Amino acid sequence: MKKIAETTNTAIIQPKILYYGTPVILLNTLNEDETVNISPISSSWALGDCIILGLGVDGKALENLTRHAECVINVPDPSLWENVERLAHFTGKHPVPDYKINSGFRYEKDKYHASGLTPIASTFVKPTRISECPIQIEAKVKHIRIPDYSPQFAIVETQSIQVHAHKDILIGENHIDPTQWSPLIYNFRHYFSLGEHLGKTFRAEI
Repeated sequence: MKKIAETTNTAIIQPKILYYGTPVILLNTLNEDETVNISPISSSWALGDCIILGLGVDGKALENLTRHAECVINVPDPSLWENVERLAHFTGKHPVPDYKINSGFRYEKDKYHASGLTPIASTFVKPTRISECPIQIEAKVKHIRIPDYSPQFAIVETQSIQVHAHKDILIGENHIDPTQWSPLIYNFRHYFSLGEHLGKTFRAEI
């Protein structure tokens, strides 16, 4: 049995946020007038064709998804970080909640114009896709849950129904080339790209 270390180089901390390195998502949802709201989010993960999103309960995205259960999960690459950041201090919620006003948020109706991004029609859902994002996933909401232990957030389960990808990141018909694709990473509120390629898992098909 391996001996347990008697000393450690760690410290106990209490970070305000735990965005320890997750991909940035631009979530497109449908407003009441069928315009599109774009929400930058950094809490998501995928299991098969199920994509879980973490959203604030007072945000426009959750309001829209509760009313119209379709969305597009756009995945930007590092070249789009400034477009993402242009959206960071805007909200589609009107009137703006007090806590967002206190945090410096302002209302913006036209998120496409504010971000400098371009809409493109989706195939199966009403919200448009973002043309510049190399991966665009049309999805439908399957379940929304607000945990009692963290009632300020909602856990939104979505199912992918159509995936679009830029041709220049593809190998063959259905594989994304990991040497050509890099997500935009949100790392403790800083933007990063991926580093050097270190290797691959035994289950990699390419």
